[in-house]
Amino acid sequence: MAAAGSVAAGTLRCMVRSTQLVGGGRFAGPGRRAFHASVPAAAQVTVRDALNQALDEELERDEKVFLLGEEVAQYDGAYKISRGLWKKYGDKRIIDTPISEMGFTGIAVGAAMAGLRPICEFMTFNFSMQAIDQIINSAAKTYYMSSGLVPVPIVFRGPNGASAGVAAQHSQCFASWYGHCPGLKVVSPWSSEDAKGLLKSSIRDDNPVVILENELMYGVPFEVSEEALSKDFLVPIGKAKIEKPGSHLSLVAHSRSVGHCLEAASVLAKDGIECEVINLRTIRPMDIDTIEASVVKTNHLVTVEGGWPQFGVGAEICARIMEGPAFNYLDAPVVRVTGADVPMPYAKTLEENCLPQVKDIITAVKKTLNI
Repeated sequence: MAAAGSVAAGTLRCMVRSTQLVGGGRFAGPGRRAFHASVPAAAQVTVRDALNQALDEELERDEKVFLLGEEVAQYDGAYKISRGLWKKYGDKRIIDTPISEMGFTGIAVGAAMAGLRPICEFMTFNFSMQAIDQIINSAAKTYYMSSGLVPVPIVFRGPNGASAGVAAQHSQCFASWYGHCPGLKVVSPWSSEDAKGLLKSSIRDDNPVVILENELMYGVPFEVSEEALSKDFLVPIGKAKIEKPGSHLSLVAHSRSVGHCLEAASVLAKDGIECEVINLRTIRPMDIDTIEASVVKTNHLVTVEGGWPQFGVGAEICARIMEGPAFNYLDAPVVRVTGADVPMPYAKTLEENCLPQVKDIITAVKKTLNI
């Protein structure tokens, strides 16, 4: 992503030459100077800063919101997502915990049942396995088992999926794990706008929400709209976004894979292949309507994800398309691009071959289109 322009929004451009046209088609006379305001430069915000802004705004907005997790307070978070929040809000709102996921997740779930709105950070979602009973049996099921009397407004968030060089026990994608469970909402942001808007919506939701971030995306800057910089900006849970329109094939992905799809679509466009790229944003509830509408238009579908193939997000999309009206519009079988069906190796070359790359997406698209 290109760095933001050096000219700040609202500054004036250089004075135009005396021969430049001015209002009404007249020429500026000798010695006259005309000033033109520049187009405001698009703000660039990293995913890390977008998450930090969302946390800050929601902590300020609602005193029931608090953050807890390992190293989130005095150390500013393992990935600096909570930078500056402990100094601003203090020990009661930004809480460092022992290295005991089962313990602090249980505290957070109990606090949510009591009426607070905790944000429970896992240093990586691989560690959430230590607390899966709290997440599934306590958080996800209580609203239903209490006949709606006991909401559990809690957010579980942290990095999910593969990072770089952290091997099998720290590289797993949990989208299909948590997406399988009724009672949870599961979101997976890609861009800075996704991250900020989905986190704010999740904090305000009365259901437990799992936010699957990606460590490799934290430092990536994205251009954000003026609307996204507002404290009132929200991204609705359960609604996908078409990142790039196209007419020949639908590419559906979430998290970091969205960027890979856009890169692949750019390469394919040079060959006259126009791919529609859909950013799922939400895993559960899945926006199948947007996918179906795209398939009806393009007649071809490729899904892309970093997780394992068996019972994955792509597998669910395939089933939903087959069971719905869009199936009759397919001109070729759906193709899935996934992570390799093995524990993640440590060696860099093996790791790269275990994760979907741009070339894999291009190959899958051409296979689907029989090119």
